[in-house]
Order: sequence, then structure tokens, then C-alpha cells
Amino acid sequence: MTALHLSFYSAFILSSLGLAFHRTHLISALLCLESMMLSMYIALSMWPIQTQTTSSILLPILMLTFSACEAGTGLALLVASTRTHGSDHLHNFNLLRC
Repeated sequence: MTALHLSFYSAFILSSLGLAFHRTHLISALLCLESMMLSMYIALSMWPIQTQTTSSILLPILMLTFSACEAGTGLALLVASTRTHGSDHLHNFNLLRC
């Protein structure tokens, strides 16, 4: 395993651990999701360079598109939940109540 692989794997693992253990605010959960997507994007961008292939060049662009859609949806949910509940604390949200 090269140092490049280790850095991408560690960035993904640290962001998933942050998502699992540090869930007090919705914005921190969204930032952890974005860092996971960023590490996956960089790994997918470096993969064709390391294998000397040109067949999977479109995959990072598609991943970046889905990441932008996920960020927009997350920020819209953050604004809507802050307007209705008054804060972005995750313990205030009750999914069973409309």
C-alpha cells in the first residue's frame, strides 16, 4: 500500500468515524459526508493515473455531480430544519412527528 492509498483510506475512515461519533449538529454531519465524498472523488481521480487507463475518466465527474446535488439537498434540509425547529441539533429532530 502506497502513501497515497493510505492517505485516502485514512481520510475516508476519519470522516466516517466523525459521522458515527460526533453527531450533535446537522452541519457537522453534512461536513463529514462531504469529506467522505471528497476523499472518494480524489481516489477515483487518481485511479486512472495509477493504472494508466483512460476508460474510467467520466466516473469522477459523475461522482462530483452527485456530491454537488447531495450538498445542495443537505443545505436545503439544514435551512428548513433550522426554520422549523430553531436550531440544527440532531437530538431535537423527531422523525415520527410531522
